[in-house]
Amino acid sequence: MIGGGQLARMMIPAAVNLGIDIRVLAEQPGMSAELAASAVGDYHDLDTVAAFADTVDVITFDHEHVPQEILRALVARGVAVHPGPDALLYAQDKLLMRQRLTELGLPVPDWARVENPDELDAFLAEHGGRAVVKTARGGYDGKGVRVVAHKHEADDWFQALAEDANGGALLVEELVDFRRELAQVVARRPSGDIRSWPVVETVQRDGVCAEVVAPAPHSSGRLAEVAEQIARRVAEGIGVTGVLAVELFETTDDRLLINELAMRPHNSGHWSIDGSVTSQFEQHLRAVLDLPLGDTATREPWSIMVNVLGGPAQGSMSDRYAGAFAAHPSVKVHNYNKAPRPGRKIGHVTAVGADLDEVAYQARATAAFFQD
Repeated sequence: MIGGGQLARMMIPAAVNLGIDIRVLAEQPGMSAELAASAVGDYHDLDTVAAFADTVDVITFDHEHVPQEILRALVARGVAVHPGPDALLYAQDKLLMRQRLTELGLPVPDWARVENPDELDAFLAEHGGRAVVKTARGGYDGKGVRVVAHKHEADDWFQALAEDANGGALLVEELVDFRRELAQVVARRPSGDIRSWPVVETVQRDGVCAEVVAPAPHSSGRLAEVAEQIARRVAEGIGVTGVLAVELFETTDDRLLINELAMRPHNSGHWSIDGSVTSQFEQHLRAVLDLPLGDTATREPWSIMVNVLGGPAQGSMSDRYAGAFAAHPSVKVHNYNKAPRPGRKIGHVTAVGADLDEVAYQARATAAFFQD
């Protein structure tokens, strides 16, 4: 696995349970997945990545940031890379993603490629004077995203593009009037088999996922069916291998629009560790090894995951275990072994059960033990 973050860390127990030798190329020492970090190095360096690839049978990822030229060099060397560069391209570049989804006839917000303030101004004029501007590459957890009402509110991004030898453009989208945000997570094998988890509701705070409710409350059978169909069409249309998360807007006029894609285990699927027969992490391993996929049924009617954002002002999450475990013994705590920092995801908790209100209370109260 390339990348030593919390996704790689949460992959380790699934690999151990399956008897799979998992190795991690971490960006630096002391990262979340240091337990399996057999190498430390720069994933932008071909020699480093190729040397790591020579020690394993299959390459997969904790993130989507490995450059295309390195991914394609690995494939040319005969390395099994899942998901492959042709699919990852659409998770790495939002403009290419919007273009491909549009070609596939999938529902997306109205969008345009803009290379200068005047093109942005024209889009604003056609869309009620406000829009969302995104950098094509590198944005996550609210970074690289702005709501703008004037063409000059993205001047610094346009200037950065002008100074880049490769040039480029920004993505501008209509400001969607949505009721809530949803996510549909699926997994796909190279042979084409696909399994889906229930569609979930995600709650964002300051551009960062704070809570996930599985399944999404008040979701009709038709909504769940459409969300699954959309994710399956994305997975098949761009040839994803492994876990795929499709983030969705449920609009006020009862449509579903695709917001973002992630081709790896995703925050919206963390609840599955404790709430599903097969977690997204085990399923990702099964998928990239082209093994039969596991059952995705829920263990209880409701699961709620709450992220621990920032963490305690003093000490670490483990310093608060005694109080949290005594007060809420049924809640599962996942510690990413990351230093507390404002807004940083340093862990999550998951509660499962038959009563939604009680499950929500248990999860939120437990997460509160780890935040000041």
